[in-house]
Amino acid sequence: MFSVQRSEGVFIDTPVLNSPSPVEFISFENQQFYLKRDDLLHPDFSGNKARKFHYFLQNDFPDVKKIVSYGSAQSNAMYSLSVLAKMKGWEFEYIVDHVADYLTENPHGNYKAAIDNGMHLTVGRDTLIPTSGVLLIEEGGRQKEAEYGIQVLAKEIVGWQKEQDIEVLNVFLPSGTGTTALFLQKSFNMKHETSSIRVYTTPCVGDTNYLKKQFSELEKDENQYPSILSLEKKHHFGKLYKENYKIWLKLHQETGVEFDLLYDPLGWRVLLAHPEIFSKPTLYIHQGGVLGNESMLPRYERKYKV
Repeated sequence: MFSVQRSEGVFIDTPVLNSPSPVEFISFENQQFYLKRDDLLHPDFSGNKARKFHYFLQNDFPDVKKIVSYGSAQSNAMYSLSVLAKMKGWEFEYIVDHVADYLTENPHGNYKAAIDNGMHLTVGRDTLIPTSGVLLIEEGGRQKEAEYGIQVLAKEIVGWQKEQDIEVLNVFLPSGTGTTALFLQKSFNMKHETSSIRVYTTPCVGDTNYLKKQFSELEKDENQYPSILSLEKKHHFGKLYKENYKIWLKLHQETGVEFDLLYDPLGWRVLLAHPEIFSKPTLYIHQGGVLGNESMLPRYERKYKV
């Protein structure tokens, strides 16, 4: 479903998000939990990136002609920004360190979808220079404007909590930059001096210290930070782990839901390794990103036969 928005005299389509996103009650590994389906917000603009970029979607920027951002060549944020740019009628330039020859010769996943949306890819440049008419977006959407959409998510969760008559709620989601987890906890804290909702997360990129550093770039008050959980064994971002593949397959088999292969397997492994979280009703946020499975799944299938 779409609404129509006028921009510089031209009508462009902007999506009506399926908000609030649905919440399902399911079980996995003998634990019962609630699943917030942010992956179902919109076919092309969903998950935590839709929340982070909601501010730019909802507001007018008459002077902006172009978005510039940076990151990896299969980034979820890259694809979501390509959708945002297309919806707003903006150009989109994305900067990467490198692109694998195989990906260039066989475009797929987020890379192909972003190219199809009109993305211009720049390889090798490592600086973002503020320029008139250009909107600069930090890698992964780690910036203050993300708080706008994440406050909407927090409001949805609080409303659902009241409807379900849940007094105390634990919320879990895996983190890259940690922007969503941070602003969620901050939003809940703003509602009450002592929030009845506690956010838990785990670092998928780097370790706990790295994640806290990401938090500090956006918020100096450590009282606003979510709780960080982790596994004893170090986890390397992007590396193929048999345990990740096995839990991803089992999740799909037992719940019927497809999760992201890069963040969610580690998220679920960490959550299940901390069963104390389930002592209170627990809400897991599905943050989308499943388009990236087009590139990750063949790698797992080649390496492991489960």
